[in-house]
Amino acid sequence: MEELDLSKIKHVHFVGIGGIGISAIARIMIDEKKDVTGQDMQEGIVVESLRKMGAKITVGQSYEDIPKDVELIVYTTAIINYDPEFFSKIKSQQRIPIRSYPEMLGIVTKHKYTIAVSGTHGKTTTTAMIAKILIDNHKDPSVIVGSLLKENNSNLVIGKGSAFVVEACEYERSFLNLKPKILVITNIEEDHLDYYKDLNDIEDAFADLADKTDNYIVCNLNQVSVNNILKKKYKAKVINYTHYIDKVPDLSVPGIHNRLNAAAALAVANIFNIKDEDAQKSIAQFSGTWRRLEKKGKTSTGTIIYDDYAHHPTEIKASIEALREIYKIGDKKITILFQPHLYSRTKALFNDFAKCFKGADNIYLLPIFFAREVKDESISSEKLASAISLAGDRAKAFPDFASAEIFIKDLNLGENDVFVTMGAGEAYKVAEKVFKL
Repeated sequence: MEELDLSKIKHVHFVGIGGIGISAIARIMIDEKKDVTGQDMQEGIVVESLRKMGAKITVGQSYEDIPKDVELIVYTTAIINYDPEFFSKIKSQQRIPIRSYPEMLGIVTKHKYTIAVSGTHGKTTTTAMIAKILIDNHKDPSVIVGSLLKENNSNLVIGKGSAFVVEACEYERSFLNLKPKILVITNIEEDHLDYYKDLNDIEDAFADLADKTDNYIVCNLNQVSVNNILKKKYKAKVINYTHYIDKVPDLSVPGIHNRLNAAAALAVANIFNIKDEDAQKSIAQFSGTWRRLEKKGKTSTGTIIYDDYAHHPTEIKASIEALREIYKIGDKKITILFQPHLYSRTKALFNDFAKCFKGADNIYLLPIFFAREVKDESISSEKLASAISLAGDRAKAFPDFASAEIFIKDLNLGENDVFVTMGAGEAYKVAEKVFKL
């Protein structure tokens, strides 16, 4: 693949521009005074904010909507599965160079001091915590995070310093486009089994990324899969971030998982020679990110509403435990509306999903959000609800969003209730509609 000279490119078109990762690249191109156009399947806060910055975006997907004078096409990898015909049209043309979002992430970070934050869980929060410490302590980093930072309501910070903190996704080995100076591995577990063969295959991908890392690997050596990959020798120095757990101050974000995320961030701060007390002050002030156990508000009847991106059993368990840190059993009743994400994930981790809702009082399920997959009749939210009930928890599945909205409205939740929308899909829309948030 020929090397791109972005300085010579004036017009970039983005396919799937509303995606939380690819939109950050679009923002960088706008900041560099390039003409940015794009298309996405739906409106949303990301699309709206890009338009305000000057991007011209159409809703819907068509090869004909790609402007004739475009000099580079950047695409979301999801298009390969959900619209292969459109993708093959883009690939078959020879006139315009095309790059995926992960390839562009590698290009924009190539000459930077890259801190890549990887792992099955905790990437977004850890990335944001590291970013806050570096920003507060005048390192002026650039940042790409898979959420929206509360300080600027954006997934991107453009700094003048050499550090570039990026969330590094393991799906389809996309993080291998990066060449980190510092690699953070929060944890390694089974996930994305629509792509990976098994846990060994996932471990191999992380090992390949560790091989590409120059200076430091910050990780939890107490975790079995992390320990497995770090048995071999790497050129980078290995730092066990659990040694920093005692330095984590009181946090405004609850849960042991967030204390571990904070420990990883403090380990990175130490590499940058930031004083412990300065890093601790930053981390204590960290208020979370968009859709990571985000408190959305309180209804007129006193019900507290949260939205959470958790879509893996380990994440769901951690979020419920964090909520129970705040709201003890007997103090509040926790009701969860969960939308499973992907047939393949629900099927592969079915038994774990059946048991991960302990601590919640009521579990309601929306139909599976299948995103990049074709429908799999062998798995459903109804089957998962039955399994959750068999495991001892109360669960019910809805056939559609409208049924869920009517049911939730009739629950007449009050001041003794906490209501949580959960999942990587669109469960949050139910709360927005029912509670007018």
